[in-house]
Amino acid sequence: MADAVIFDLDGVIVDSEPVWEEVRRAYVAAHGGTWQADTQRRLMGMSTGEWARYLSGELGVDRSAEQVAAEVVEEMTRRYAARVPLIDEADEVVRRLAGRWPLGLASSSPTRLIAAALAATGLTDAFGATLSTEETERGKPAPDVYLAVAERLGVDPARCVAVEDSSNGVRSAAAAGMTVVAVPHGAYPLDPDAERLAALVLGSVDALTPEAVAGLG
Repeated sequence: MADAVIFDLDGVIVDSEPVWEEVRRAYVAAHGGTWQADTQRRLMGMSTGEWARYLSGELGVDRSAEQVAAEVVEEMTRRYAARVPLIDEADEVVRRLAGRWPLGLASSSPTRLIAAALAATGLTDAFGATLSTEETERGKPAPDVYLAVAERLGVDPARCVAVEDSSNGVRSAAAAGMTVVAVPHGAYPLDPDAERLAALVLGSVDALTPEAVAGLG
């Protein structure tokens, strides 16, 4: 039986991956860089510092990593102020699970964007611990953020269920020793190795019922 459930934010609660891709693609194009075929897949799970360095370095954007991070996050914040794209009934799913377990949030989004998304969806009070990979040494697929959230909740990572959408997110939670529920985004399917790490793969987040979580042992 799980002692806590830890959610990813992007792609699980908020359908932000297409917004991130649109914003970063436009930014790369506007600043002399070249978007690669595998860029979006590589970016998913990276911390702010990691993707900013990647855009500035490997993709050839003519701005420093610090400028990249500040300017892209500013545009994302502007987008969120206009509309936060909630996935299905993800807010109701979160609230149902919050009635049974302590919840955590382990996100690759910057802290200010996490706060904006939770405020806009009315979920700020649902999570006992919320952490951005901005505040950990390494982003996903490293386990740092999941281990830190479990510690803040006071729960053994092996007693946590993690809810993820991306391959790097699944790898991160699995590396932390957690039982992983994967809810892949239709546009970004899981890599085969990541899919094998998931204890349960769901077609949509609204299938994540308390009974489904309790059934994971």
